[in-house]
Amino acid sequence: MLLTKLGHSCIRLEKEGVRLVIDPGIWAGPDAIAGASAILVTHEHPDHLDDRAIRAALAADPGLQLWANETVAGQFGEFGGRVHPVRHGDVVTAAGFDVHVYGSEHAIIDSAIPVIRNTGFAVDGQVFHPGDSFTLSDEPIPVLLVPVSATWLKFSEVAGYIRAAAPDRAYWIHDALLNDKGASLLENLVRVAPAASGPASYLAPGTSIEV
Repeated sequence: MLLTKLGHSCIRLEKEGVRLVIDPGIWAGPDAIAGASAILVTHEHPDHLDDRAIRAALAADPGLQLWANETVAGQFGEFGGRVHPVRHGDVVTAAGFDVHVYGSEHAIIDSAIPVIRNTGFAVDGQVFHPGDSFTLSDEPIPVLLVPVSATWLKFSEVAGYIRAAAPDRAYWIHDALLNDKGASLLENLVRVAPAASGPASYLAPGTSIEV
C-alpha cells in the first residue's frame, strides 16, 4: 500500500489502482480528492473537512463514497446511500480497504468550547489516523499518524501517545501551523523524547512511502 502525505492532516492511500483519502480539509491541497474512490473524514473542522470540495467531488463522480461520523455524514444527505455514518467499533469496507473505527470525541480545546465528535480510522490493519485526538486502537498498528501542532495539544502528549501506541513507524500530521523554526524545534524534541518506536518523522506534502 502506498501512503502519500498531502497537506496538514490529509493522507492518500493507494493499492491495486484504488485511492482512499482521509481528511481532505481546506489545507490539503487542490488535488487531494483527485481520483479517489472513497473518502474518510474524522470530524467537522474545516482543516479536516473541505465541504465544498467534497460536495463537488461527490457530484462529479457517482462512484465516489464517503464515510464519516453522523455529524459530518448529515451534511451530505443529498447523496443518499453513498454517504455512510460510522461510529466507534464499526468495521467497514471502503473501496476495498478494510477500515476499523475508533474513538468518539475530539480532544478538549478549552472548557468553554463544546467537544465535538471525532472518529479515528485504522486502515487495512496498517495505518492509523486518529483525527484530532490521541485515541488508541485495540489492535497493533504498524504505522501511526501523529498530530504534532494544534491548539489542543502539548508536546508531552505527543511523546506519550507514541509511547502508548508503540508503532513500528510514526509520521507527523496536523502540521500546517508550523513554520520552519517550529518544525526544527519539534524535530529536535522528537529525537530526544523516549518513545517505544523511536521518533516520529516529518513527511513533506507530496511525499509517498510504502506501508
